[in-house]
Amino acid sequence: MKALKKLSLMAMLCLGLAACKKENQLTPETSVFEQKLNTKAAVAGTQAVTAGFPETFESGTKGSYATASVTLSSGSWSLNDALIGNLAADAKNGSQSVRIRNTGILSMNFDVNGADIVTIAHAKYGTDANSTWQLWYSTNGGSSWQQSGSTITSSSTSLTTATFNTAISGNVRFQIRKISGGTARINIDDFSISTGDGTTTPPTTPGDDSHLLMGNPSNAVASITYPENYLMERTYYSSSYSKTRGTPNWVSWHIGSADLGSTPRQDDFRSDSTLPSGWYQVSSSSYSGSGFDRGHNCPSADRTASVAANSSTFLMSNMMPQAPNNNQGPWADLENYTRSLVTAGNEVYVICGSYGSGGTGSNGGITYTIDNGRVNVPSNTWKVIVVLPNGNNDLSRVTSSTRVIAVNLPNTNGLNTNWKTYRTTVNAVESATGYDILSNVPVAVQNVIEAVTDNQ
Repeated sequence: MKALKKLSLMAMLCLGLAACKKENQLTPETSVFEQKLNTKAAVAGTQAVTAGFPETFESGTKGSYATASVTLSSGSWSLNDALIGNLAADAKNGSQSVRIRNTGILSMNFDVNGADIVTIAHAKYGTDANSTWQLWYSTNGGSSWQQSGSTITSSSTSLTTATFNTAISGNVRFQIRKISGGTARINIDDFSISTGDGTTTPPTTPGDDSHLLMGNPSNAVASITYPENYLMERTYYSSSYSKTRGTPNWVSWHIGSADLGSTPRQDDFRSDSTLPSGWYQVSSSSYSGSGFDRGHNCPSADRTASVAANSSTFLMSNMMPQAPNNNQGPWADLENYTRSLVTAGNEVYVICGSYGSGGTGSNGGITYTIDNGRVNVPSNTWKVIVVLPNGNNDLSRVTSSTRVIAVNLPNTNGLNTNWKTYRTTVNAVESATGYDILSNVPVAVQNVIEAVTDNQ
């Protein structure tokens, strides 16, 4: 995970004032996942390490990358495109560690009873390039698997520890999946599983007003290794950006009463110079003559508390080619309605984006790309809005009765003017996009609110 940006003195003062609004306020530059890890790490000393762990990989041998199982001190592990390395270039505590290449997998062939925290020492092998990997878990003996936490990047030749807040009860087993592929290798060592010892008070999940409080829909990563799912966490919104499409996949932000002020629209459309070096920067004129609007994902009018806030929404990395009658019609009306919910005493979490290719703008016909093929024209635009009465501990206040508005609009000029025509379920949006949009909401609650079409 990326480190917190340095803040100027003025910014620190502003954040300090803003923090008066709610308890447990954290800076928006800290991702929800990092916040959870930091909170869990603070109580890690009161956890009991599971018998047989940490697994140090010192007791077994496996000299080839061919798939095979090895009996270690904790139990039997399967190593697929992985071996137990003992060379000088292997990063290790002791004489051995696991070395994984390509898209190899290190997997437990046995269950443990519960896991609150998993810690894993990791590093890149020798002079290899950086690699990324994920922790996955199964609660049904390996029949199906789910990812735990965020994608991890191994960028150091010295072992560093990744900590996962798993909070799983009952039988569970884990596996590590190297996902970056290629010839670069990683080392894994000191795999530890801890469970509560009865003295730990479960922490309150922090993150009120964080733009990613409801989740990271595509597990976007702030690494150029993921150019099509590149996480950008900004002060006023967060997004997943696609280098190839030249647009965000999705943008996520929180709106409270403090975000709505009297700052006028800045209209300072401009390239995003913070994109990684070598990436094409869509310019303010890239949409000219295309028949499509420079459509905001996070709207200008949602950020009127200051010039800086409003100006941030005019970065071209926040834009998508939007049919004028989509952007200026039902889409704009829904934006206005959302702000009316805020002025009525609510706060909202908004996630929106686009998908597909091929829209119809004011020039007619179907257009697939603009700007000489460098910007994709989406076929659909979508939005999900979670509505909460003003308060604290927002995530815990999302219940099966929470109002959630989801819409999916075709990116064409022939739209009905009423945004309510395009209401749908979160499940339907997830099916169309492949995202897990409210992933931080408890699954039991998700199952209810994501299946309902708003009718208010």
